[in-house]
Amino acid sequence: MTQGSAATTAAKTTDPDLYDVVVIGGGPAGLTAGLYLARARYRTLILEKEDFGGQITITAEVVNYPGIAKTTGKALTDTMHAQAKDFGAEFKSAEATGIDAEGDIKVVHTNRGDIRTFGVLIASGASPRKLGFQGENEYAGRGVAYCATCDGEFFTGKEVLVVGGGFAAAEESVFLTKYASKVTLLVREEDFTCDAGVAQEAKDDPNIEIHYHTELDEVSAGQGGLSEATIHDVHTGESKLWKPTTSDTFGVFVFAGYVPQTAVVKGLVDLDDYGYVITDSHLQTSVEGIYAAGDLCQKHLRQVVTATADGASAAVELERYASQLSDKTGLLPVRPTGSTSNKETTTTPAGTSPAPAPTPQSADSAKASQSASALFSADVKAQLSMVFSRLVKPAVLRLELDGTPLSKELRGFVGEVVALSGGKLSSVVSDDTAEVDDEGKARFDPAGVLPVARPCVRICTANEQGDLVPTGLAFHGVPSGHEFNSFVLGIYNAAGPGQALEDDVKERIDGLSKPVDVMLLVSLTCTMCPETVLSSQRIAAANPKVRAEAYDVSHFPELKEQYGVMSVPCIVINHDDGQQTVEFGKKSVPQMLDLIGA
Repeated sequence: MTQGSAATTAAKTTDPDLYDVVVIGGGPAGLTAGLYLARARYRTLILEKEDFGGQITITAEVVNYPGIAKTTGKALTDTMHAQAKDFGAEFKSAEATGIDAEGDIKVVHTNRGDIRTFGVLIASGASPRKLGFQGENEYAGRGVAYCATCDGEFFTGKEVLVVGGGFAAAEESVFLTKYASKVTLLVREEDFTCDAGVAQEAKDDPNIEIHYHTELDEVSAGQGGLSEATIHDVHTGESKLWKPTTSDTFGVFVFAGYVPQTAVVKGLVDLDDYGYVITDSHLQTSVEGIYAAGDLCQKHLRQVVTATADGASAAVELERYASQLSDKTGLLPVRPTGSTSNKETTTTPAGTSPAPAPTPQSADSAKASQSASALFSADVKAQLSMVFSRLVKPAVLRLELDGTPLSKELRGFVGEVVALSGGKLSSVVSDDTAEVDDEGKARFDPAGVLPVARPCVRICTANEQGDLVPTGLAFHGVPSGHEFNSFVLGIYNAAGPGQALEDDVKERIDGLSKPVDVMLLVSLTCTMCPETVLSSQRIAAANPKVRAEAYDVSHFPELKEQYGVMSVPCIVINHDDGQQTVEFGKKSVPQMLDLIGA
């Protein structure tokens, strides 16, 4: 270790605009490196253009990370984030666009300014591969999907095409048989490229038809969805038209591996024929002072455990490198001011906590009248108590009901949450006569932009006179399943200190000066939807000009039909000039701000 040389350099000139290391990528590799570097008191900045945590955050269950019997990908990386932040690592939501590697001090160019540093760690990972067939981009979210767990239910009773021959394609094909009337699997190779046991499950399933050495060329749509596809045999080159036989329309799920995110160093460091970064045994690239770690590296196994190992190894090498450059230049970055190693490390995610752990599944009408102890586990109740204890002002959950069984379920569900709040929450049922102000306008929907769909729960606070003040956060349906976490954190953001925001992100939110209405069409089974809901509602909680309302699309088919939704989350942004933006996929707070136009 070179911690001593970093800490005992009184003769050097302190440079407040200089970093020891800039880490590009906030996944497991980057977060681990940040933790190690900051703990050794090297000034470290972690850049992430999307969501801190990386691809593993969409994994609903992680059971093979040593020392942790079972967790979620998001919970695991949230803890890594918290640890790195506790030790003084700095974070910035920005996209790295280039690197000037000449001289002792390198410059990392980003879409939010330039950053000076001694060393650079590339840990930007890999992203799902798109195949490039005709119609892939045009019908993404409207028939073409990449997540079976999130979008499988949209194809209930319909046929689906699955493209890919690896682990994900084999496993997800079997999963999709829960919904699809038939699964046709297109494998480019002569056989699967994954473990034989996993492949055999797909081969043995009577509802899966497998076409080997076959590729997808094009999809086209008719009335109501995708209607036909063109496929070809890679051996003979013969093309043929494929149509579903058990349904009028079909879906396409793409599981074709990942692409290394190396654009920022392309042409700067050596890459292999597949675009992965080539490093030496110390994880240094072909350019001195630039290291690489994680899934973008040329390696035999890409797992979260190998990414964290890479991050630790690269960090130790960068400690040595940054110390040498500091001695050579006489410049000293400001030392981190995080906690010391004997401070108990919190499991509360940095920037996102506190959050309850297990999420209760949707209760039916019978369960809605049961006691809180029956609806929520002991773990959930304990974490709810922790969240609600931190609220700084009372929150009121305003219910808009319509007499349906779903409304009864929502009323019972909210009642149990209120009962567990220790007096911090209350609920009121909307009185239709009180929904209209003196001018006859809807009090809680003055813009008339977002659909008034019931049942609905709106998160409100109360002013000094006791009047309800809407926060712009609402859920249409019952916020259970995967949405329970985002619902509870929405309350925390509206009535508590709220989740921490990076300074640059807070400035962007504060700078929003025009009204924006965001409609989020979600599914309770989607693992990517909660992050998008949470990001949108975090912005709404911090700026009263923004409203962000989520709709469980399974209960509002008219919205599904209106926007052609066959993938979630679907984000509909209504701007004050009447323009509307429709987008699909998981979004972080910075990404939502990009869509809004901040």
